[in-house]
Amino acid sequence: MDEVKVVVAHSERATLRVGDVFLKVDADQARIDVEVEAMSLAPVPTPEVLWRKPPVLAIAALPGTTLGRLGGPSTGSPAAWAAAGAAIRKLHEAPLPPRPGRAGRSIVALTAELDDECELLVTNGLLPAELVTRNRRVAEAALRPWTPAFTHGDLQIAHVFIDGDKVTGVIDWSEAGQGDALYDLATFTLGHEEHLDDVLSGYGTDINLNVIQAWWSLRSLLAVRWLIEHGFDPFAPGCEVDVLRSRV
Repeated sequence: MDEVKVVVAHSERATLRVGDVFLKVDADQARIDVEVEAMSLAPVPTPEVLWRKPPVLAIAALPGTTLGRLGGPSTGSPAAWAAAGAAIRKLHEAPLPPRPGRAGRSIVALTAELDDECELLVTNGLLPAELVTRNRRVAEAALRPWTPAFTHGDLQIAHVFIDGDKVTGVIDWSEAGQGDALYDLATFTLGHEEHLDDVLSGYGTDINLNVIQAWWSLRSLLAVRWLIEHGFDPFAPGCEVDVLRSRV
């Protein structure tokens, strides 16, 4: 019998691997609905859906390896990072999916969420006020009008698989939908700023770097408390708190 490996698990969802099959268990079926729909529409390689029996979605493993993870060493050649950039551009240029995604929150809603989170980070003693205030100012540049694109919504480097210099697939589409393309690019390069130029060489268009940096701050500010409450460590080297410190 194949070993059961827990890939990720917290109170909202869990992912298990059994051999070449991933089992995603999610209490919120709407997220699974979004994931299945997005994978069917995305113009980039995605895992094969093997079967679905709520609350479980079974998908096939992808060939290749990821480019790394936040807080860990990055792998892959500059050409591999550029190939990922090209795949992201292809996604962003695809026909829009029918609903907004994680990257598609309105400026008003996002501003309110950010301000509330910054206050909680300080009042709960999780981060120094100076660090939060500085990054809140940096994050302001992300709060601007944007043209909707087909976005992944959680495009961490651990969700993109590469074989040599070829993208073999992108996983975890539960946050996908219409959104700000620069949110995806910032999420993909979070904590791995040294590869941003490689990614943008494949993406192939002028990008406002101030907005990318703003999304690094904004995403990290919104993530810290959630990560702590769900058993993760944003204070680990190279993770969200280090990203915030790098902006000071």
